[in-house]
Parts: sequence; C-alpha cells; structure tokens
Amino acid sequence: MGFDFAFATKVFAALFAIMNPIANVPVFLSLTEGASAEAQRRVAVTAAIGTTIGCLIAVLAGRLVLGIFGISVNDFRLAGGLLVLLIALSMLQGSASHAHAATPKEQIEAIDPASVAIYPLTVPLLVGPGTIATLIVFAETAHTQDKISELAAGLSAFLLLLAAALLAAPFIGRHLSQEATAITRRLMGMILAAVAMEMIVTSLRAIFPGLTR
Repeated sequence: MGFDFAFATKVFAALFAIMNPIANVPVFLSLTEGASAEAQRRVAVTAAIGTTIGCLIAVLAGRLVLGIFGISVNDFRLAGGLLVLLIALSMLQGSASHAHAATPKEQIEAIDPASVAIYPLTVPLLVGPGTIATLIVFAETAHTQDKISELAAGLSAFLLLLAAALLAAPFIGRHLSQEATAITRRLMGMILAAVAMEMIVTSLRAIFPGLTR
C-alpha cells in the first residue's frame, strides 16, 4: 500500500483548524506585549517545543490512558467528536472556544510575558481537550489502518508550520487585520465541524452496526 496523502492531509487540516496558528497570532502578541524581540522568540520556541511534546504524548500514550480507564476507542471517538464539534460551532460564531480559552483578560494582563509559553499558550490554548481528543482518534486510526507514516507526516508538517507562525508572529501581526482573523476562524470552524462529524458518524457506525445497513 502506498503513502496515503489524503490521511496525512486530513491530519494536517484538522490540527490547523483546531489550533489555528493565524487566529492565535494576535493572542500570542497580546500575551507577550511589552516583551523584547528576544523574549518573544524564547516564548515562541518554548511554546513550539511544549506543543510538540504535548502532541506526542497524546499520540503515543492516548491508547494506554484509555485502556487504564476501560474506555473503548469508539466511545472516546464519539465523545471527542462532540467536543470538537462544540469547538467548531464556537469558532463559526466568531468566538474562541471555552475549551481552548487561555485565561481571563485581567489575569493575562498580570502575567509575565516570559512565563506564558507553557501556560496558557501551550496548555490549554494550543494543546487543549479538542486537540488531545483529535490526536488520540487519529493515532488509533493510524494504528489500525497501518498509517503511522502518514500520521507522522501530517503532524510534523503542522508543527513546523506552527513554529514558523509563532516565530513570525510580530511580522504577521503587523499585516493581519481583524477581518482576516475572523474569516480564518470561521473557515477553520467549517473544516473542524466536518472532521467532528466524521468522528461521530464513524463511532456510531461501530457502536450500532445496523446503521450501515
């Protein structure tokens, strides 16, 4: 069997939609407001590394965690699909999801820019419940369908793009309008909603085989 570009692209698109580097550039800039260029680069690098580690933990240990709690993959896929759908609906309404919200504005203003790389930028803003659920589902699909290389390719491509977006955030922020951010968020919401529905339908077909007849 050859390389499944469709699956790799689906992984990349889902992660891009749920973590949305473009829409999160203004968040990054607000969290690091007042920091030097060097400090912003350190935050970007730390956040990129933290996000990579978080994604790898979800991919490699997700199945083990489900086993410990006695949760089937199909049950988790259904729950994860519903969670991702809620995030997508929130994005379509033009607001940030509460599941991926960082901290209240008054708390953000009190945070030292040098300390925001892991919390709240990496967790829960980038690696939130929706991201973790999506990665666990994709990891299980890759395992059962022998698409590990496709999963690795899609995940690696996105993480490289995310790192580049964070490092270039000051430049992007100078050329990114609020309208462009809003349009991107809604477009990513549509893609994410499609991914969520696929997760839900797949889990329902596995739980209720009669639905496919």
